[in-house]
Amino acid sequence: MEGGPMSDSETERTGTEAEVETDSDARTDAEADRTSGTHSTPEGRTSASEATENGEHDEERRTERREAEPAMTSDSTTLTETPLRVENLRKSFGGITAVDDASFDVDAGSLTGLIGPNGAGKSTTFNLITGTIAPDSGTVYFNGEDVTGLPPHRVARKGLARTFQIARQLADMTVLENVMLAPQGQSGESLWRSVLPFARRSVRREEGALLTRAWETLDFFDIAHLAHEDAGTLSGGQRKLLEFARALSTDPDMLLLDEPFAGVNPTLEKRLLGHIHELREQGYTFLIVEHDMDLIMDNCERVIVMHQGRVLADDGPEVILENEQVIEAYLGGTV
Repeated sequence: MEGGPMSDSETERTGTEAEVETDSDARTDAEADRTSGTHSTPEGRTSASEATENGEHDEERRTERREAEPAMTSDSTTLTETPLRVENLRKSFGGITAVDDASFDVDAGSLTGLIGPNGAGKSTTFNLITGTIAPDSGTVYFNGEDVTGLPPHRVARKGLARTFQIARQLADMTVLENVMLAPQGQSGESLWRSVLPFARRSVRREEGALLTRAWETLDFFDIAHLAHEDAGTLSGGQRKLLEFARALSTDPDMLLLDEPFAGVNPTLEKRLLGHIHELREQGYTFLIVEHDMDLIMDNCERVIVMHQGRVLADDGPEVILENEQVIEAYLGGTV
């Protein structure tokens, strides 16, 4: 990966990067890794995170994820083979029922599409799963644990991350700073660790590792050249890449992508698809909301169709395309 060291003016923008600059040894190691010319996959980022105090835990989670095989469709399927399980979710806003008794699950290591016409309840379902809003009834299980109604930051700590239809970022911070802030449970978040001299050393070592990992993540998404640009100046497509990078930096087991290809050009769409398939090969699980039927049918081995808040169909893309109810509700009567 290429790129010069950060200037003093850039690092003064936040306390986070200022801390990184104060530790010359950590910075030197991080810059040496970054300029070595190697390109790391998400699996390669594991070695950098092991330098943190919580590295052993991160490595165990990654190992479990890489070793998990796609779930079998037999009756012997276990909770670990279906990390996400939604049962009878219901949510109403006033007199309008947005999600009506929706139930489905997602197999480990799969690329699953969630489709439906506008107003079908797809984004509301995402919000219910990730804790953005609480359901009126129903249950969400993730890796066998009931996470129903947990706030978003706690859901993310369980290993379930998401992106939004409209990409969100910290506009006044640099791209690099946005990615460095994403990992949770950083030692520097503790006041006493940040101020006590004997504790600051471990904080600096951890931030050095986070810096290395952030550069590797930016390089993976081909936006390392934008590292020192303010996130608010990015184009729509670049913001999509940054949001994807931020979500991946939380070290998730599963990613929920809400219309990740909306508003991006065909070249960027191809790049995003390439990243998704590469990450899936590493053991990540995906649930994707998307309106482009061809894209879903060509890339997902399983498709869940919602209509008026309910799950209308759940099957392989070839079967979905021949489902008369889906054709009538979603495709307008023609394929």
